[in-house]
Amino acid sequence: MGAYKLLVLPGDGIGPEVMAEVAKVIRWFESKRGMAFEITEDLVGGAAYDAHGVPLHDDTMSKALAADAVLLGAVGGPEYDDLDFAVKPERGLLRLRKEMDLYSNLRPAICFDALADFSSLKREVVAGLDILIVRELTSGVYFGEPRGIIDDNEGGRIGVNTQRYTTGEIRRVARSAFELAKRRGGKLCSMEKANVMESGILWREEVQWVGEREYPDIELSHMYADAGSMQLVRWPKQFDVIVTDNLFGDILSDTAAMLTGSLGMLPSASLGEAGENGRPKAMYEPVHGSAPDIAGQGKANPCACVLSLAMALRYSFDEGDEATRIENAVESVLAKGIRTADLLQVENSEPASTTEVGGAIIDALDESLGA
Repeated sequence: MGAYKLLVLPGDGIGPEVMAEVAKVIRWFESKRGMAFEITEDLVGGAAYDAHGVPLHDDTMSKALAADAVLLGAVGGPEYDDLDFAVKPERGLLRLRKEMDLYSNLRPAICFDALADFSSLKREVVAGLDILIVRELTSGVYFGEPRGIIDDNEGGRIGVNTQRYTTGEIRRVARSAFELAKRRGGKLCSMEKANVMESGILWREEVQWVGEREYPDIELSHMYADAGSMQLVRWPKQFDVIVTDNLFGDILSDTAAMLTGSLGMLPSASLGEAGENGRPKAMYEPVHGSAPDIAGQGKANPCACVLSLAMALRYSFDEGDEATRIENAVESVLAKGIRTADLLQVENSEPASTTEVGGAIIDALDESLGA
């Protein structure tokens, strides 16, 4: 097996800080586990705008299409708020998703035992939680046409967004979710609003079609998205894998995120079709955003970005055991109380810095080898 080709895009805010800790983990795998990575680093978001006047240069887009996987830190910041919509930092992220056709967004919600008391829910509700939300990422109401704000000719205005899905778009993300359920607990819950939306009726029918014909051994259920949101905070451990559309996935994945106690712990993956080498087009990124208020202060939690690398090992490079090694190392660090400020419970206790947490993860990886 040749070197794994990674395009690293640290981005803005805390992105470069957390990505620096990921780089240490990558070097550890090269020196201690014999892996080979071919790494290219480039700009995205505000950093790309500052350098090129656009949030993603065409050359960077070409590199993303040629890579085995993209690892992204974060984009955005208040200094870019007044830019034209077309060149805002977030447009670089959206371009990557669209042109790489990353239609399947994976958002795990895992509650590490050491953090169970950080959730707003009772410990017994969230302890041991391990669910995966699969969100369709390149269609639906965020991309549907027509869209816009128009005059109503009576002195008012009308905002228009179109919810649109095709059979092919639904079936391919459904297959992605079924495959993930097959690797996990064998249960898939599909969520939509078939009671009030024709697109929801089509969604339910097409997911059922895929399930009956291609995945009869997976336990498939359907739930209205509003009921699903309620059930996520009532008893989330009833779920294994959830598949849903772009809009509801955006909402439900953020709901699930807060069950775990901190956005600083949450990775994500966005996957597309497999290429000639059998690997899917893929981008991995933490959920926490650029956090400009703490950028450059050594306060950022690197765990979500490190766990995003673990997802890359699992889903792009078929290195599931090594992905688990990273996850166990992070859990070990948390259990030892080595945490950034967002994860502290004891008043006046001293938080660890970004680099201290990163170093502790490396130590835990060494311990996993008996070093």
